[in-house]
Amino acid sequence: MKAHLIHILAFLIIAQSAQALNDDKKSYIVGVTIVDGETIPCIQLPTVHIYGPLRFKSKQQRKRYDRLVRDVKKTLPLATEIRRIIIETYETMQIFPDEKAKKRHLDKLEDELKKRYTPKMKKLTLRQGKLLIKLVDRQCDQNAYQLIKLFMGSFKAAFYQSFASLFGASLKKSYDPEGEDWLIERVVIEVSAGIL
Repeated sequence: MKAHLIHILAFLIIAQSAQALNDDKKSYIVGVTIVDGETIPCIQLPTVHIYGPLRFKSKQQRKRYDRLVRDVKKTLPLATEIRRIIIETYETMQIFPDEKAKKRHLDKLEDELKKRYTPKMKKLTLRQGKLLIKLVDRQCDQNAYQLIKLFMGSFKAAFYQSFASLFGASLKKSYDPEGEDWLIERVVIEVSAGIL
């Protein structure tokens, strides 16, 4: 027992001394883990993606890439906002006691979202709208058709899908970061990291 007290006191004295030396430096609270009786700081580092430079065969390819970067910068915040709204809506729906109350809430929310986001959506080009559909799938792990069907029902999902198909888009379009959407994924990661 005395040995433990001496170790604790020594630790406190050393920690106090170190604090006095580092008063002008930043300090961070981190988690710890115990391995074989030793306490080790445990820090979760973010994933770092390193890409080689892109090589363009023509000026037209470079223009398409620059346009993609611009479009991702414009649509990624919208896709992230949609994800946040979906999570909040799902959590709020758990509170309502019956289907009638849930439906009233969804109708009210739909009206509010239309008022708030219709002006922003009207400013998107068709290409940006298609990109937004893919980014919603990326952010939410479900395509836009599934999300609309989940919250608003099959009829509205089919209606919006028909409307999108008039413009050559599909709400059922899924995001394939390893396949055809590899460049979009790269741009999203670089934009999110502040590189682009």
